[in-house]
Amino acid sequence: MADRTAPNCHLRLEWVYGYRGHQCRNNLYYTAAKEIVYFVAGVGVVYNTREHKQKFYLGHNDDIISLALHPERVLVATGQVGKEPYICVWDSYTVQTVSILKDTHTHGIACLAFDLDGQCLVSVGLDSKNTICVWDWRRGKVLAAAPGHTDRIFDISWDLYQPSKLVSCGVKHIKFWSLCGNALTPKRGVFGKTGDLQTILCLACARDQVTYSGALNGDIYVWKGINLIRTIQGAHGSGIFSMNACEEGFATGGRDGCVRLWDLNFKPITVIDLRETDQGYKVARGLSVRSVCWRGDHILVGTQDSEIFEVVVHDRTKPFLIMQGHCEGELWALAVHPTKPLAMTGSDDHSVRIWSLIDHALIARCNMEEPIRCAAVSTDGIHLALGMKDGSFTVLRIRDMTEVVHIKDRKEAVHELKYSPDGAHLAVGSNDNSVDVYGVVQRYKKVGECIGSTSFITHMDWSTDSKYLQTNDGSGKRLFYRMPSGKEITNREELKLVQWASWTCVLGPEVNGIWPKYSEINDINSVDANFNNQVLVTADDYGLVKLLRYPCVRKGAKFKKYLGHSAHITNARWSHDYQWVITIGGADHSVFQWKFVTDRKSKEAFHIAPQETFADSNSEESDSDQSDVPEMDSEIEQETQLTYRRQVYKEDLPQLKEQSKEKHRAVAMKKRERAPGSRVKLHFIHGYRGYDCRSNLFYTQTGEIVYHVAAVGVVYNRQQNTQRFYMGHDDDILCLAIHPLKDFVATGQVGRDSSIHIWDTELLKPMSVLKGFHQLGVCALDFSADGKRLASVGLDDNHTVVLWDWRKGEKLSAIRGSKDKIFVIKINPYCPDKLITAGVKHMKFWHKAGGGLIGRKGIMGKTETMMCAVYGWTEEMVFSGTCTGDICIWRDMFLVKTIKAHDGPVFSMHALEKGFVTGGKDGIVALWDDTFERCLKTYTIKRAVLAPGSKGLLLEDNPSIRAISLGHGHILVGTKNGEILEVDKSGPITLLVQGHMEGEVWGLATHPHLPLCATVSDDKTLRIWDLSPSHCMLAVRKLKKGGRCCCFSPEGKALAVGLNDGSFLIVNADTLEDLVSFHHRKDIISDIRFSPGAGKYLAVASGDSFVDIYNVMSSKRVGVCKGSLNYITHLDWDKRGKLLQVNTGAKEQLFFEAPRGKRQTIPATEVEKIDWSTWTCVLGTSCEGIWPVVSEVTEVTAACLSNDRNVLATGDDLGYVKLFRYPVKGKYAKFKRYVAHSTHVTNVRWTHDDSLLATVGGGDTCLMIWTHEAEGHREARHCDSEESDIESEDDGGYDSDVTRENEMSYTIKALSTNMRPMTGVKPHLQLKEPSVDERGSRPPVSRALPQPEKLQTNNMGKKKRPIEDLVLDLVFGYRGNDCRNNVHYLNEGADIIYHTASVGIVLNLTTACQSFYVEHSDDILCLTINQHPKFPNVVATGQVGDTGDMSATTPSIHVWDAMNKQTLSVLRCFHSRGVCSVSFSATGKLLLSVGLDPEHTITIWKWQEGAKVASRAGHTQRIFVAEFRPDSDTQFVSVGIKHVRFWTLAGLALLSKKGMMSCIEDARMQTMLSVAFGANNLTFTGTISGDVCVWKEHILVRIVAKAHTGPVFTMYTTLRDGLIVTGGKERPSKEGGALKLWDQELKRCRAFRLETGQIIDCVRSVCRGKGKILVGTRNAEIIEVGEKNAVCNILVNGHMDGPIWGVAAHPTRDMFLSAAEDGTVRLWDIQEKKMLNKVNLGHPARTVAYSPEGDMVAIGMKNGEFIILLVTSLKIWGKKRDQRSPIQDIRFSPDSRYLAVGSSESAVDFYDLTLGPQLNRINCCRDIPSFVMQMDFSADSCHVQISTGAYKRLVYEVPSGKQVTEQSVIDRITWASWTSVLGDEVVGIWSRNADKADVTCACVSHSGLNIVTGDDFGMVKLFDFPCPEKFAKHKRFLGHSAHLTNIRFTSGDRFVISAGGDDRSLFVWRCVHALH
Repeated sequence: MADRTAPNCHLRLEWVYGYRGHQCRNNLYYTAAKEIVYFVAGVGVVYNTREHKQKFYLGHNDDIISLALHPERVLVATGQVGKEPYICVWDSYTVQTVSILKDTHTHGIACLAFDLDGQCLVSVGLDSKNTICVWDWRRGKVLAAAPGHTDRIFDISWDLYQPSKLVSCGVKHIKFWSLCGNALTPKRGVFGKTGDLQTILCLACARDQVTYSGALNGDIYVWKGINLIRTIQGAHGSGIFSMNACEEGFATGGRDGCVRLWDLNFKPITVIDLRETDQGYKVARGLSVRSVCWRGDHILVGTQDSEIFEVVVHDRTKPFLIMQGHCEGELWALAVHPTKPLAMTGSDDHSVRIWSLIDHALIARCNMEEPIRCAAVSTDGIHLALGMKDGSFTVLRIRDMTEVVHIKDRKEAVHELKYSPDGAHLAVGSNDNSVDVYGVVQRYKKVGECIGSTSFITHMDWSTDSKYLQTNDGSGKRLFYRMPSGKEITNREELKLVQWASWTCVLGPEVNGIWPKYSEINDINSVDANFNNQVLVTADDYGLVKLLRYPCVRKGAKFKKYLGHSAHITNARWSHDYQWVITIGGADHSVFQWKFVTDRKSKEAFHIAPQETFADSNSEESDSDQSDVPEMDSEIEQETQLTYRRQVYKEDLPQLKEQSKEKHRAVAMKKRERAPGSRVKLHFIHGYRGYDCRSNLFYTQTGEIVYHVAAVGVVYNRQQNTQRFYMGHDDDILCLAIHPLKDFVATGQVGRDSSIHIWDTELLKPMSVLKGFHQLGVCALDFSADGKRLASVGLDDNHTVVLWDWRKGEKLSAIRGSKDKIFVIKINPYCPDKLITAGVKHMKFWHKAGGGLIGRKGIMGKTETMMCAVYGWTEEMVFSGTCTGDICIWRDMFLVKTIKAHDGPVFSMHALEKGFVTGGKDGIVALWDDTFERCLKTYTIKRAVLAPGSKGLLLEDNPSIRAISLGHGHILVGTKNGEILEVDKSGPITLLVQGHMEGEVWGLATHPHLPLCATVSDDKTLRIWDLSPSHCMLAVRKLKKGGRCCCFSPEGKALAVGLNDGSFLIVNADTLEDLVSFHHRKDIISDIRFSPGAGKYLAVASGDSFVDIYNVMSSKRVGVCKGSLNYITHLDWDKRGKLLQVNTGAKEQLFFEAPRGKRQTIPATEVEKIDWSTWTCVLGTSCEGIWPVVSEVTEVTAACLSNDRNVLATGDDLGYVKLFRYPVKGKYAKFKRYVAHSTHVTNVRWTHDDSLLATVGGGDTCLMIWTHEAEGHREARHCDSEESDIESEDDGGYDSDVTRENEMSYTIKALSTNMRPMTGVKPHLQLKEPSVDERGSRPPVSRALPQPEKLQTNNMGKKKRPIEDLVLDLVFGYRGNDCRNNVHYLNEGADIIYHTASVGIVLNLTTACQSFYVEHSDDILCLTINQHPKFPNVVATGQVGDTGDMSATTPSIHVWDAMNKQTLSVLRCFHSRGVCSVSFSATGKLLLSVGLDPEHTITIWKWQEGAKVASRAGHTQRIFVAEFRPDSDTQFVSVGIKHVRFWTLAGLALLSKKGMMSCIEDARMQTMLSVAFGANNLTFTGTISGDVCVWKEHILVRIVAKAHTGPVFTMYTTLRDGLIVTGGKERPSKEGGALKLWDQELKRCRAFRLETGQIIDCVRSVCRGKGKILVGTRNAEIIEVGEKNAVCNILVNGHMDGPIWGVAAHPTRDMFLSAAEDGTVRLWDIQEKKMLNKVNLGHPARTVAYSPEGDMVAIGMKNGEFIILLVTSLKIWGKKRDQRSPIQDIRFSPDSRYLAVGSSESAVDFYDLTLGPQLNRINCCRDIPSFVMQMDFSADSCHVQISTGAYKRLVYEVPSGKQVTEQSVIDRITWASWTSVLGDEVVGIWSRNADKADVTCACVSHSGLNIVTGDDFGMVKLFDFPCPEKFAKHKRFLGHSAHLTNIRFTSGDRFVISAGGDDRSLFVWRCVHALH
């Protein structure tokens, strides 16, 4: 039998020849120690040129493609390719990993860069979005991420002179990034006219915002800010690949093979031309520089051809070649010299190279004509044969590399050639499927040919006597030939004794073991056998070098594996003296030289630090059965096979409910049964989870005992024999760890996304909940010694290990643990960065590196299964217990010795101050000294030593021990049988708690008149429990089979038990001795019942669908009930003992008569009248409501009616115990539900007096006792139940404002579409017809008159100055109609802050000046201020957005300083669609945000770092507001559509409780709109009906009815005095008003009336300052109300409904008019900064115009009417309605004679004003193709131009209405004004991306030099006028929401007024004129 283990020698990487210059750049640097760092294949190399030594970093598992050097030049970051690529930060001195960054990028990491102080690292991915990621690399945390660009990014760099700025460049772009909060925001570099837009390859940042970049054409582009300011032409002949900055200046390297040095101002210093060197590899295409590094007087240059040069600056003509390797193409050929330490390689780069293995250097090179594919050296070492890709082969003399012969006999590549051992022949194998044999002495004459293969030849070997040749071919065949003739040998007999000279074949019995057991793949490229040491080396497609024993006959042999090569290794050979292995990589062009270390040598090397490769080399994938693995212990076997997967997880329920809701809408409308008044509370649990968990039992600080069972954490007080419970989990708890201070406990549960809770054992409150990393469940936990960290292991397939900072809820590191189950994890008490895991054939030692962990296997001959582990008294010592009963003692990761401790597995161990205690399957507790030298004492767990005070009985002696803990002078022991025992040091044992053992518990019966119950379980025991305060097990009896049901006789003397084999017994209820037994059935007995009264009959139901009736006295079967279709599930007798009710698994409800069992049919109405003795059935009309909405998934398994017949308790498959009010008629009744059992509740029973409820769980083996509080005596204490399933479908109330707010769809500007229904082709896409002039030939001098001005400019005076810029000066508007709580005081009431559109506005109340925050890219939806004194005037605003992909259109929150408008942080969020509420916490450090996404996510941020703390789906419907409690950083409340929830932030998790209404009669969940807070945990929520609900914790305690008559939209809690302000929707009356001020309890109030003159006031925002209340209304007003005198002062006015369509500027003054959809026309004064007047028209207004003198105003209405007012008196001068459709534009002619009215019905009407106010139409324009948009008169009032909805501009005569078509006439018209967006003069205003949206309005300045436009994207743009060139240059100004409707210059071009459609706001921009 050959040895089946891996060989005990190993390989150590000694040298790598090569450098990766292809497809990589900037990857070569000097470290601080003057060593050179670079990479090749998957290895980071640190090369010391002085000592000619290399060190290797081997932490990657695929090709490295990027490298960055830390500013201190010791640490290196490298990034790799791969499906899940990661970044390693490592130390170049020790080559050890410092940090691993993973889980963000895909495909690969293209670029890396450290910032100036080395704290942050930026990386760029190779994914389709080229994601850019900024890391806090030490913690392994992503600080920010954003899509980088649509095309490849080639370089990225931090700006070393400005904090938080980066620059990236790549294909046709350069971007300048700023990092703020968690947001990376790019600005694209503007190439402008200075340079061509082209690909930028590299960059370097300099001072003063200057950036230098290298371009593809060899120029250097110099940037200032984001603009290109100059180019340095022809810096290189072609692309500049690398740029490196140092103290002296910059070095650049290009494709032209030159390196140039520049000074700090980028003036050239010198050139180094590498093409002129005599060294180096010459290729036709010359040399290309890929990387430069300049340090002091040394320059490093890396080239495309894998060479590294070092240049000394003052001797720059002599570059020194320090490293070279093969370049482009694959590397396949490898041969070793037969007598010297030389290796020959040949590659597709046409070169053959000879390497010295001793000097680690290239000693010769020769270029061939063809790519080389294989090589061989003759036996005398004189000739070198090379096989070529074209089918030829060449023989060279090695001495001088001269050609001996060149022969071409084949067309296909030669893949293998070998000289015969006697040197006489050369065999050449080609892809032509043949081997040719040549005679060496005959000058290589062909002497033979082997043709037997059907496929290409892959491998060949000669026999030692040179008479035989074996070949392998591509089809996997192994053939033999006689040499030299080449005749195939078919008779295998003569080969029996052949000895092979070499073994390089991959097929054959000797090398079977190189192939995995069950795979058919041929991915092994090369094999070479070392006969001396009996080892074999293989090389495969996955970059693995493996070492196996030779021969290895059985498939799947054990091996050691070595990583380094990246992709396929093409060849591997032993050197002539077997000192080294040489391997070559195909794609990575590299040659690796490995030192072979035999076993003897490795012994000595042991004391030196082991190299990382060695540690990892005991390979994991070896999968052959180790023949000597002991059988696994049955218990462990069982446990490893347990899966905790569930069909349905509780997390799935909300989703399932949503899905089922549709079906039940109709039903839900009906009145559903109320929940019962009484409730239960968990009182005691009999049970402890020992059967599959270990070390889960501890003493707390106070000496109580903490453990877990089912979904409950239990704290047991042994003095009082009472239990308290932590009920935060909702599924099985699998592990428990205790904090070193013994006051907190961590527990982990089963779940789809399973959570870990850390909770306080005194308060039973969660301190932190950790989620999001473990799937399926958490199986092991451990706290660090300082209590700050927690380690956990998941149940997923990789058994992920996570290290947490549990208080913060942050994941510090994570890694895949092992394929097999891990049983324990322990953090090193001396060094919290180290940990161990132990499990099935697994023992690993880990240390933290950034976001990852690096693990090494424990080194022992054969890894056993470990069941427990502890650290010893020093950092290195570890002790672990195995499944065979040994204790292993480890130092570091080496096994020192093993000690036999127990028979059978060691399940638990515990370290003491001076020793250890262990417990095993043998039921013995052993105390040991501190070195495990001697066992000090053993305690056997036996019945004999049980102390008298025990709370039960030991089931068996020596139970398997699963948990041990010490404290308080005792040893605490938990057993597999579910017992918890306390062992006194002197010996006696007290049993404290016990439960059933493994196996489901189904049977439960309560005693008819004593506080006892009986249970029977699949663990084959029947037990009697005392339910009185002594809580103990009174009796137990073992049964021959498991049982499923039991029942007491009516007088309580006898107990019937049904067993699983179809038999049942009746036993004495006191002694449990048999009275009688029967066995009539084969299937399980599922229920058993005595008839009531005397108990004359016994009904026995079985799984084979019969019920047998026995006469108890005569012990005979008297009847059988037949007729059910399925197994029987439940039985009940009626009071008389005559009728049986039966439920079956097919959901049948049947009735039988006793004693004969005759079937009866009874109508449903009668069933209810029958007096049933018990009710445990789950079917029938009287319990129809107990079935849940999601009944496809969950069965109601058990029910029991209380003896007073009021309450029905049920248990179901999801582990819920529910209480219903009986009878439960109608579907989906309301209930109270309790979670404590983990999976299914199998049975529930009330005790005889209804004082207790007993429930048993199936899988969790528990018996739980609940106390019952009937309706009468309820104190108001919070209950732990969640109310019912479906929210009451009664709608939450209706209000138009609320509905509008809820249904608002917020579009983002970038996606907005046309506002007007346009048709036709856009102007910039129309084809121009050439004008008449252009058609004819023009005379050289024009005789015509000079062209007139386009625009009359009479009012400008002499100086015409163009406008350079617009500055936002004023905004009239406030977003009140669909946003709330968005007006606040700042600076003690000196300023107020509010928002409209995308602008935050700060208004100073004394000067009325406004200042603006304009960094938002889209509409602001919410605003809040930070009230903590540490953060004065800090504001947070949230905006709308698109998807949450972290790009620029993602919704974001800006936190900014209201005074200086500085952005403090930007938080890009995953709330798709927008952020609708923000709130700061009490300390001001946390920010809470709510999203508009479908889940209405709630997120908590640390806004200063931009870090997301926690996030969770909030509610299925809209949440309006979420606010922190003013005194808390962890509690907050959210309100919304039929929603109020009370949240707690615990660590990383958000826990919430629904508001409970049931405490107040008939209270129903309404839509909640606002929230305020009072002392003592009071919360007030305002509802849609005008009531205010008052909550204590999460329970409704009273309702303030009709606090307002309409919805309560807003509430404000004053922090200084606790008074509360509410605002609502209300008609003003004497008593009431829409604004009220309340005391702290919301008992008394004072109402204020807002004197706005509205019929209904609707307050949307309130805030209270010193003696003043600030109010924002739905009508866009902001009002200040004095508290003392109730005086109202309106501070801000705005249009309340939009769009604002009409704008008109006064002809001479700084005033303007606006007309809007809200039916008002308002007059605004720019100097006074306020609204002067408003006219209510009663109809929506569309357009407005001043007459030329400013004395009249014309207003056009939406209904087709128009009105003319006199300005002085505001009296109507005239009005007319000639059209039925909206008036779009209205204009006075410049001579004040005509009025032109344009409407939607494609008409323009002319009216003559001189004819007086009756306004008769004198004419109209015909043939207008579409609706009219804008109109302008000519200066002489003779023409009018009209722009229409068909993108056509038309000109008509006035007043005749004739169309002018003659272009030359049109060109000569001078216009009085220009507001048209169409016409040749303004084609340039249409932008490229106007395919969905339009330019909506325009206005030419009075000077005629500029035009401003507004568009559907909400941008204001400033152009020069005229702008006939397409896509003209412009400046853009942001601020409006989507859709601008109108824009105008005021007189003298002092201001521009822009009107918003969506935002109902008017922006006034000050014009900045150019200086002359």
